[in-house]
Amino acid sequence: MVYKKSLPLRLSLAVLLMALGITALAAQSGRQPTSVKDASALHPPAGANVAIVEFSDLECPACARANPYLMQAAAQYKIPWVRHDLLIPSHPWSPTAAVNARWFDEKGNGLGDAYRNAVFANQSSIYNVNVLATFTQKFAQSHGVAMPFAVDPQGKLMAAVKADTDLGMRTGVTVTPTVFVVTAHSKGAPYIEVLNPETDLFRTIDQALADTKQPAGAARHK
Repeated sequence: MVYKKSLPLRLSLAVLLMALGITALAAQSGRQPTSVKDASALHPPAGANVAIVEFSDLECPACARANPYLMQAAAQYKIPWVRHDLLIPSHPWSPTAAVNARWFDEKGNGLGDAYRNAVFANQSSIYNVNVLATFTQKFAQSHGVAMPFAVDPQGKLMAAVKADTDLGMRTGVTVTPTVFVVTAHSKGAPYIEVLNPETDLFRTIDQALADTKQPAGAARHK
């Protein structure tokens, strides 16, 4: 059985998100860049010079359309892909899906990301939380994992999802998906927003890799 959400927590989060105008992106055309308020989350993980940072909602159709390009880019360039939850209040089953994904994260072997990718790939057929529960059970069984009666009995995973959503709001994110290519030790910009992953993601990563490339022999000098 999938996690049953705490109603007061979900309602308070939904009210806050609606007040701040957090929405799913209906179309990429004409989208305005994010006005970044706090860039503290826009950096690669330790040891990486380039990474993708994404804020998304598992019930967001635009996120589902962008996901194959993000998957391909992370695999092709072998760079980290940091995925943050940004819940959309009008999406009834995405909080449960986000909690499920974090539960699968705890199983290791990339199972949480595999679940996210599977949800996006099947999103159009997941039309309520009961269908999501059936889908999740089948996903777990296909990976040899037994789902507990309560995925998040103490609400710790939901609190982490909320913390991610709060992080997105502090960053200034107002739509999903919001995607950044972020860099460390770069001669260029420390982060660049990718407004349309379908057309802009790969060239933005190419530029970031060029901007962070060390001159020949630089690594040998102390």
